[in-house]
Amino acid sequence: MHRTEVGEEMTTDGTAKRVTKRRARTRANLLDAAFAVFAAKGFGRVSIEEVCEAAGYSRGAFYSNFASLDELFFALYQQRADLIAEQVSGALAVDGPDLDVPAAVDRVTEVLLLDRDWLLVKTDFLVHAAREPAVARTLLEHRARLRGAIADRLARARGHTALPAVLGDIEGAAHAVVAAYDGVTTQLLLDQDVERARAWLQQLLTALLTDGSDTTQQRHHLIGKGRSPWMPTSSSSERDSRASSPRTN
Repeated sequence: MHRTEVGEEMTTDGTAKRVTKRRARTRANLLDAAFAVFAAKGFGRVSIEEVCEAAGYSRGAFYSNFASLDELFFALYQQRADLIAEQVSGALAVDGPDLDVPAAVDRVTEVLLLDRDWLLVKTDFLVHAAREPAVARTLLEHRARLRGAIADRLARARGHTALPAVLGDIEGAAHAVVAAYDGVTTQLLLDQDVERARAWLQQLLTALLTDGSDTTQQRHHLIGKGRSPWMPTSSSSERDSRASSPRTN
C-alpha cells in the first residue's frame, strides 16, 4: 500500500509540527529512492511512478513535494553541492587567513565527494539539461553557487597567498578548480579508480593554484611507485579480469 500526504495542509495548529516533520521525512525518502533508481537505470529512463514505487508513496505524495523529476533532481543536486562546498570550505579554513595551498589541496582531495553513483546521475542529467535550455539555466545557477563557495574562500586568502596570474582573478581560479573536478570525475566514471582520481585531482589543483613547483616531489613519489596519475589506467573490470586469468609461463 502506498503512503500519501494529500490533504495534510488541512491539519490544525496542534498537529502542524508533526505534519512538517512527516513531510520532511517523506521528501527525504523520495530523494533517497530517486537517487537509487536514477543510479541504477539512468535519469532519462525513470518515471515518477517508478520513484513513487521505490519509495512506497503515492503520486499525490510526490506532487506535494516536487513539481517534476527535474525539480527533484535539483534538490538532489543541491544536497551534493552543499556537501561539496562544506567539504571544500572546511578543508580550506584550517589555515586561517594564510592559505597553504599544497596542504589545503591535500585536505580537499582527501574528503571530496567522489561517489560513482552520484557521478552517473549527474552526467545523465547534464545530457538532459543540454537539450533543455530552461533546465540548463537552472543547472548553471546551481554550479555557480558551488564556484561561489570556492571563490569566497580564495578571496579571504587574498593578500596572503598569491594565485597564478594566468587564472586572471578569483572567479577564474574557482572556474579552474571546478573544471579540474569535472575532468577527473569523467575519467573516474570510465576507469572506476577512486585512488587514482584523488591523486590526479591533487596534482591538477596544486598545479592550478601554485606555480606548479610543489607538484614535483609528489609526482616523483607516485612515479617511484609505478603510479603516475597523469597516465591512463585500466578499468576495475579489466583489473578483475587480469586477476582471475590463469598465468602462463
